[in-house]
Amino acid sequence: MNANPRTIFLKDYQPFSHEVLSTDLIFDLYEDMAQVTNKMKLVAQEGATELVLDGAQLALLGLKLDGKDLDPDRYRIEGEQLTLTGLPARFSLEILTEIRPAENRSLEGLYQSGALFCTQCEPQGFRKITYFPDRPDVMTLFTTEIRAEKAKYPVLLSNGNRIGSGDLKIGRHWAKWEDPFKKPAYLFALVAGNLTARHDSFTTMSGRKVALELYTEPENAHKTEHGMESLKKAMKWDEEVYGLEYDLDIFMIVSVNDFNMGAMENKGLNIFNSSCVLADPRTATDAEFEFIMGVIGHEYFHNWSGNRVTCRDWFQLSLKEGLTIFRDQQFSSDLGSAAVKRIDDAKLLRTSQFAEDGGPMAHPVRPESYIEINNFYTLTVYQKGAELIRMMYLMLGKEAYYKGVKLYFERNDGTAARVEDFVAALEEGSGQDLTRFGRWYHQAGTPRLSVETTWNEASKKLTLTLSQSTPPTPGQETKLPLVIPVKLKGFGPGGEVWIEEQLAVLEEEKTEFVFEGFAGRPILSLLRGFSAPVRLDYDQPKAERLFLMAHDDDPFNAVEAAQGLMMRQIDHLLKDLSLGSEMQVEPELIEAIQKLIEDPSKDMALVALAVSLPSEQYILEQMPEMLIEPVLEARKFLKGVIAMTLAPQWNQLYRRLNDGEAFRFDSAATGKRRLKNLALDYLVATEDLDALQTCLDQYDEADNMTDRLSALSILVNRPGLEKHMVLADFFEVYCNDALVLNKFFSLQAASPEFLPGQVAGLLEHPSFDKKNPNNLRAVLGSFALRNLKQFHAADGSGYQFLASQILWLNDENPQIAARLLLPLSRWARFPEDRRELARELLEKILAHEGLSPDVYEVAAKSLGR
Repeated sequence: MNANPRTIFLKDYQPFSHEVLSTDLIFDLYEDMAQVTNKMKLVAQEGATELVLDGAQLALLGLKLDGKDLDPDRYRIEGEQLTLTGLPARFSLEILTEIRPAENRSLEGLYQSGALFCTQCEPQGFRKITYFPDRPDVMTLFTTEIRAEKAKYPVLLSNGNRIGSGDLKIGRHWAKWEDPFKKPAYLFALVAGNLTARHDSFTTMSGRKVALELYTEPENAHKTEHGMESLKKAMKWDEEVYGLEYDLDIFMIVSVNDFNMGAMENKGLNIFNSSCVLADPRTATDAEFEFIMGVIGHEYFHNWSGNRVTCRDWFQLSLKEGLTIFRDQQFSSDLGSAAVKRIDDAKLLRTSQFAEDGGPMAHPVRPESYIEINNFYTLTVYQKGAELIRMMYLMLGKEAYYKGVKLYFERNDGTAARVEDFVAALEEGSGQDLTRFGRWYHQAGTPRLSVETTWNEASKKLTLTLSQSTPPTPGQETKLPLVIPVKLKGFGPGGEVWIEEQLAVLEEEKTEFVFEGFAGRPILSLLRGFSAPVRLDYDQPKAERLFLMAHDDDPFNAVEAAQGLMMRQIDHLLKDLSLGSEMQVEPELIEAIQKLIEDPSKDMALVALAVSLPSEQYILEQMPEMLIEPVLEARKFLKGVIAMTLAPQWNQLYRRLNDGEAFRFDSAATGKRRLKNLALDYLVATEDLDALQTCLDQYDEADNMTDRLSALSILVNRPGLEKHMVLADFFEVYCNDALVLNKFFSLQAASPEFLPGQVAGLLEHPSFDKKNPNNLRAVLGSFALRNLKQFHAADGSGYQFLASQILWLNDENPQIAARLLLPLSRWARFPEDRRELARELLEKILAHEGLSPDVYEVAAKSLGR
C-alpha cells in the first residue's frame, strides 16, 4: 500500500521567507538536454536565515552565493526541496541545473512537443526547470535569454518584450526577453522551434500600437485567421466593457500539439493547445469556432484578472478563473447569441458540475485542502466560480459591479490577492454587504430550491414559497442557508405580463413572496436566465410548461420548459418499462414540438435546443441510481416516436434549411446549421432508406466540417455497414490533420456501436499517439463519458479497460490519468450489479505501487478514504 501523500491546508498558509527582487534566466537548449542558469537577487524577511527552494527532476551542477561557490555544508537537497542555511539579509544566488526536456512526459515544466521546446508552469511546473520558490505569491521581475541551434530553432520566445538577439558560434543564436511586470513563476513561458507567424497589430485606447503574433507549425498557418481576429475582438471588448488596456509592446500566441490543458495565460506569451486556437471551416465545426473565440478571449482577459492581479495561494484559484470565465462568457454573449451561450453554459453546469458537486470529489469553490493541486482545476472552481460572479453582478446591478471591479484592479494591481479582496472591492463599490454571500465560496454541493405555490381565488392572491437545502458532501455534513437570487416573472393566460420581471433574493431556509391583484392564477417563469446554480424542484403543471415553451420571453426558460416536458415524458416511459407496460408518448408534447419547428419566426438555434432530447448523461445525473439500460431504451423510444410522428415536418424543415448557402460563421448561420442537422438526425431515426441516403449525400457534399461531422456522427451511431465506409473515407481525407483525427477517434470511442475491445484497438492505431493528451482524451475520455452503453457494460469490461489505461498513464502523465479516472469515482451510483466491480478496480488502483499523488487523491476520495 502506498504511503499517503501530504495534504496541504489553507489554514497553514505562511508568507515566503524572502522577497525575490529579480530573476535572470539563461537557457542553453540542446536536443538531448538543457542547461538553465538562474541568477536571483533576494532580500530576507525579518529573522529569516534559511531559504527553501522547490525543485524536481533537476541535476544541480553549480551553486554560488554572491559570486562564490557555496560550501556543501551550507545547503542540502531533500526530496523536492533545496535548503540553504546561514544566509545574509541581502544576497545574490546563482544556480546551474541540467534538465531533460525530451524525457519529460508529464508535459509540465520545460518539455518537447515534437521538435518544439515549450513550457507549462501552472501550477507547479517551474520547479522542473530550476530551483525556485514555486508559489504564486512570490512575484519577481524576469529576464530570459535563450540560446539554441539557429537552423532547428529559429524562433526563440519568452515573456515580455524582446530586448536583443543575435548570432553565436557554431550555428547557434540567442534572444533576450524582459518582462517589466512582476509575476510569479507559474506565468513564466518559453518556446523555441521552427514556427511560422501570422502578424497583425492592435492600437489601444491610449494610442499605443501593439504587435500581435500567432505562431504555429508551418503546415497549420492557414488555420490562424480566426484566432487572430478573435484576439483583436477580445482586446477591443476588454477596453470598451472593463476599461482595461494591454500593457506590453507585443502579444503572442503559440499553438502546441502536446498540452495537458486548453491554454495558458503566461504574460505576453500565451501557449495554446492546438485544438483551442486553430480553425478553418473545412476542419473545424461551428462549436469549435465559438469555443476558440471564447478561449482566446479567456486567456487574453487573464492579463488583468490573473496576471496583473494574481492569486496569493492555489486555494484562491477561482479568484482568477471564476472571474475570467465570467468575463469570457460576457464576451462570447456580446459577440454571438447571448441566449444560446447562456443555455449552453448552464447545460455544462447542470450535467457535469452538478455531478461533481454530488460525488466524492465535491469541494467548495475555494477548497480548504488538497493533496495535488492539479486535481482542483475543476468545473467547480471554474464554472461554478463564474456563477458566483454572475450572481453578485445580478444582485449589485451593472453599474455597481463594474465600479467594484475597477476598484479591485486599482487596489490590487501588482499583488497576489485573495477572494476576500475581490468581494471587499465589490462591497465598497456598491455599498452593499456581501458577508453572507461568502458562504458560496466555502460550502460544497448544489443547493436544491423547492417551490410551492398557493392560489387564493377569493383574494386573488398568489403565495410563492421558496425553500432551500443543500445535501451533505464529504467533510461537510451541515449546510447553512445561502443567498440565492431568483429572477422571476408572471404571465396571464394570453401571454400578457402580470408580474414584471424582478429579482427575489432568498437568504433563509424558507421565504414567502406574495403577489396579488390578478384576474386569475399567474403562470410563473422562475429562475429566469438560470439566475443561480441550483437544482429547481418545481412540479409545474404540464399546461404551464406548454405555455412557457411557446410564449416565455426568457430564452433559457422557454427551452427549459421544453426540456422539462421531455424529462417528464422520459420518467413516464421509465415507469412503463418498470411495470412491463406498453410505452406511450403524450400527444401534447408532439404537438408542441410540431408548432415550434413549423414557426419560421422562431430563433432556429433556440428551437434546436428546445426540441433536442436531453442527453443520456443529464438524464442519469438526475437519478440516485444510474439505470443505464432503461434510460437508453426510453430515450431511444421517445426519439423514434418524435421522428416517425413528425417525419414529414422534419423532411420539410431539412429541405428548407439545406438550401446550398455558402458557409459563413455568424449566429444566424450557426443556428440554421444546428437546426438543420437536428432535423437530419430525426429523419434518419425513422429508418427510412431515403433519409439514410440524404445523410450520406450531406456527408459527401458538405462544404464545412459542421455539416460533414454531423452526418458522420449520425451514421457512426447507428447499426449498418455505412459507418465503416464513411469512417474509412474520413480517415483518408484527413489522415494528415492531427486535430481532425481527434474527431475520428472520438466518434468511434463514443459510439455504442463500438465495443470496449474495438475502442482499445484505437490505442494501437498507427495515427494514435499515446503521449498526446488530445488523443488520450479523444479515446478514453469519450469512451468513459459518452459511450455509456459500453462503459457500463454488464460484464464490467468497460470499467476494466479504463482502469488498465489509468495504471499505464499513472507513470506517463499523472495529471491526465487523474482526470480520466473521474468517471469511475461515481461508482456508488452505478447499477447495483456493477458497483462492486468498479469499487474493486478503484481498490486495485489505490494499491498500485508507485501511485502518483494525482491519481491517489482521486482514487482515495472515490472510496471515502
